Amino acid sequence: MTQRPRHENVAGSDQDDSHDVSEEDRVVTLFVHPQGLCESADVGDGTRVWAFAHVLPGARIGRDCNLCDHVFVENDVIVGDRVTVKCGVQLWDGLRVEDDVFIGPNATFANDPFPRSRKRPERFTPTHVQKGASIGANATILPGVTIGRGAMVGAGAVVTRDVPPHAIVVGNPARITGYAEAAGATSAPPRTATPSTPGVETTSIAGVTLHRSPLVQDMRGNLTAGETGRGLPFVPQRYFLVMDVPSGETRGAHAHRVCSQFLICVKGACSVVVDDGAQRFEVRLDDPCLGIHVPPGVWAIQYKYTRDAVLMVLASHPYDAGDYIRDYDQFLAHVGRR
Repeated sequence: MTQRPRHENVAGSDQDDSHDVSEEDRVVTLFVHPQGLCESADVGDGTRVWAFAHVLPGARIGRDCNLCDHVFVENDVIVGDRVTVKCGVQLWDGLRVEDDVFIGPNATFANDPFPRSRKRPERFTPTHVQKGASIGANATILPGVTIGRGAMVGAGAVVTRDVPPHAIVVGNPARITGYAEAAGATSAPPRTATPSTPGVETTSIAGVTLHRSPLVQDMRGNLTAGETGRGLPFVPQRYFLVMDVPSGETRGAHAHRVCSQFLICVKGACSVVVDDGAQRFEVRLDDPCLGIHVPPGVWAIQYKYTRDAVLMVLASHPYDAGDYIRDYDQFLAHVGRR
């Protein structure tokens, strides 16, 4: 059933999102523009299908969605609640879009890595856009990619592989340039000729601390050191080094259940993002005197490695594969924020 809602000016084709409309004013289950076509019976309350948009019978569309002019939705497509799809977007078979996603104008999704005319694959490659992600205008998303929760894809980006949760990616191929929703996050002060005062600095993420060790300067070479109980927050049981990281690659992207870690970039530089499930904090490790303590129950990612970077990680426990949480949704459940 389609019906025109009260106060709607179809001739004006106002396609702004209207999620703030009061329950008193929302009087329809579905609105379809006279020049739109919605063949699916599985469309949620408050969704709007605008002029020249076409939804095929098998598609499933959630509540309060906004499908703008010239949007095409194929059969094997699932769209969550409060999703905005701007003009000129095609949602092809195999696409899964979670709640609160924004898809900008003329963004392009692909579902067959080796397309041939009139040769339909047995199964289209699934693509997944997770909750709260945003895809910019004219971006291209290759088949099989997962866009992580809260991630942002820049306008015109070509996404060739998975995008981590909350990452910002731009370019062709798309590379991570930052992390979204980092309000309140800060970076370490830039390195200067005079070393900062040794000590411990708290951060906006509970339990995560920055540690500045003393620098002993000598004409024969400089030295910095730390001691357990006087700079190192735990007794290390293991260490490992991360080096030779290709430009644009991301390391980490996990949390621990029990293990604590202490990270120092002993050569070159890299950036560390820590996440408690509600907010993120980013620090640039570009000084061997600066370390960061990451306690268990905190998601951590390292990226923006320089070519010569060597990251040393001290761990409070021996290696245990079961201690790792590598899925972000599982991490949110672990910390009680899902």
